[in-house]
Amino acid sequence: MIRYLLTALLCCFISITAFGQTSTGSLRGRVLTDKGKPVPDAFVTPEKGQAKPADKEGRFILNLQPGAQKVMVQAMGYSSRIFDINIEEGKEETLDVVLTTESILDEVVVTAGRKAESIREVPSSVTIVREKEIREQAAINPSITSILGNTVPGLGTFTNKATNAGQTLRGRSVLVLIDGIPQSTPLMNGSRDLRSIDPAVISRVEVIKGATSIYGNGSGGGIINMITKNPEGDKKISGETRIGADGNLFHSDNTLGYQLSQSLYGKINKFSYVVSGIYNRTGALKDADGNVIAQADGLSETRLFNGFAKLGYQINDKQSLTFSYNIFKSQQHAKYINKDGVYGVSPAYGVPGVDPGDPAGTPHSHNMYLSYKVAELPANTSLEVVLYDNRFQSLNRYVAKSTSWYGPGQTYIQSYKQGIRANLNTPWKTKFISGDVTYGLDVLKDRTNQVLTDGRIYVPDMNMLNVAPFAQVKADFHQLVLKGGVRYENDGIRVKDFNTIAKGPEGQGSTFIKGGKLNYNALMFNIGARYNRWNVFSPFVSFSQAFGLNELGRVLRTASENTLSQIQTDPVITNNYEAGFSSEFGPVNFSASYFISTSKLGANLVEQNGIFVTQREPERVYGYELVIDSRIGNRVKAGASYSFVEGKSKQADGEWRYMNGERIMPAKGTAFVNYQPVNVLNMQLSMVYTGSRDRFQPRANTGVYGLSEGPVKSVAYFNFNAGYRISSAFNLSMGIENLFNQAYYPPRSQYRVQNNEYVMGNGARMTLALGYKF
Repeated sequence: MIRYLLTALLCCFISITAFGQTSTGSLRGRVLTDKGKPVPDAFVTPEKGQAKPADKEGRFILNLQPGAQKVMVQAMGYSSRIFDINIEEGKEETLDVVLTTESILDEVVVTAGRKAESIREVPSSVTIVREKEIREQAAINPSITSILGNTVPGLGTFTNKATNAGQTLRGRSVLVLIDGIPQSTPLMNGSRDLRSIDPAVISRVEVIKGATSIYGNGSGGGIINMITKNPEGDKKISGETRIGADGNLFHSDNTLGYQLSQSLYGKINKFSYVVSGIYNRTGALKDADGNVIAQADGLSETRLFNGFAKLGYQINDKQSLTFSYNIFKSQQHAKYINKDGVYGVSPAYGVPGVDPGDPAGTPHSHNMYLSYKVAELPANTSLEVVLYDNRFQSLNRYVAKSTSWYGPGQTYIQSYKQGIRANLNTPWKTKFISGDVTYGLDVLKDRTNQVLTDGRIYVPDMNMLNVAPFAQVKADFHQLVLKGGVRYENDGIRVKDFNTIAKGPEGQGSTFIKGGKLNYNALMFNIGARYNRWNVFSPFVSFSQAFGLNELGRVLRTASENTLSQIQTDPVITNNYEAGFSSEFGPVNFSASYFISTSKLGANLVEQNGIFVTQREPERVYGYELVIDSRIGNRVKAGASYSFVEGKSKQADGEWRYMNGERIMPAKGTAFVNYQPVNVLNMQLSMVYTGSRDRFQPRANTGVYGLSEGPVKSVAYFNFNAGYRISSAFNLSMGIENLFNQAYYPPRSQYRVQNNEYVMGNGARMTLALGYKF
């Protein structure tokens, strides 16, 4: 039935047309490259009127309504430009446009150095996922974990769960930020920090690879900073309405879902605003064989709401205020319960039933900040001060029996963070060298715990105060950029007296732990260089350190010593060495990097008696990444990436042992072909590939693999998405996940070695959405 419904929706959407209006003025012009050559089939989109393509000589003419308006000029392979024009009745205006080719090295990134700078100034690997890519990928699967897993080299693939467990970056933990505000909770990681915002409110995602001392706790693998949207244009009110539906193409019963979103934005004198609301209701997810995927903490039958607001006030030319608030909720309301499969033989699948626990997921995640910016202070210094408040609750699945506590139960993690980030930047210049100094102070209060819904305490309150001053210096010797800096971490964590949770009746197995205060101090530094003399070969080298607290909550809840001071809670200090280069040769962009990441005292999770135990051992993680893309004519763009990571930890006997799948993912490859046959239609076929990984033998005492040590077979599946501009106001998008309905087990299902998690990936699933901009 769903195929017929989606087909009907598609027919209805395509039948929508915009009503023309009488035009009494015209705009004539030509679109050229920066070398003076015409840009054939460039697309010219006016704010008031019908969009039209330029001809083969780059010429265009549009009939437009009188008045001031904006015109956007786009062409595949070139950076878009927006112009302000004024059309007078009965007159013809001219507009000649010069478009520059897209350049990776000229892309601006703010996360790497806490200020706007081009990638040419960043001596490390950077991946930027732009708004266009986010929207295209969201048409396939609207989960941010899927979008980033499909587009970011070095990041683990999508797990089809509401958590991002297993999605490490280069084999280590990643610090997740929204507009620079930390979402990750290093005291007790619930693996829901990445999926804490809907892609519809994200303008771009900046991923900085490798350890970094520029930011704080938990950035051993790098940083993922999701930057939210800002107001567009100068109108008092504009907006976009989107409606969509999705479902399984071949096994449609009970799989229909829908999405609704509304955004409003504009500028009124010195004020600007963006407000939006998103509601997404997912039907039952099914695999290629039609089995319901009802894994606990999954995305089947979820209800998601995201409310977002950003308000700006331009005090004067030098000062501005920004207030932002985001609330995110996502919970699983399932009519199916999971029936265990047989690992390596048959998959787990859903059967009708009711889960006795509360709906798992994220009952709420609040993110709020107030930013004050001022420019041109003495010495031409700029200042930004951000006050923020972040709090969330993460509800885990209900379990009838646990090895960690007595009887059934359901836990949730609560975290409350407040902080201040003060960031200053002072430029400097001599006769031969220029540069700047970025410096400031981060202060963070974090109170986190983990309790059961019946009131039992699993992890007590951990109250952390982190104070971290930092300074980063950049020196630009024309073609050679040198960067270096330091960050001083000063952490104090207080824990009151507590009893570990009982593992038997009448308090059996509970241990009294005398509380106290833990103090950590560490000086982290980084240094790097990039040489930009040639676009065809722009090499870089870097060394950087990161500080991590190793999930103190996980240590406390399994503690056997009776005083806090006797528990091993030393932080993880990560050293990252990287060398690589970026290359632009005509229409081809290519980048490559090799990295080594070491820590003298790591935090590897290894299964013992059915539960994960943190092993504090020396670690060494290494790997490489390759990325290429190219324009093929004016209508086709293609690209691919390949990333490989491996990791080992040193045992007490001196042997180096492979790390399991919780940390080290199989090799990952991606590829895409984008085709734009006409300016109003864009289509893309993409592939995601994960390689095989077989590093372990079954345990000698049980004859089965340990948790997360199972062998992984290679997987490859294809996705498709298309966008069609019906008119300047209406647009249609379509996406198909797993286009060829490939039956496969995701890597996490394979390496976990759990009957209840041995689930297959999504079968062919189509999404249709109609958007209206005004």
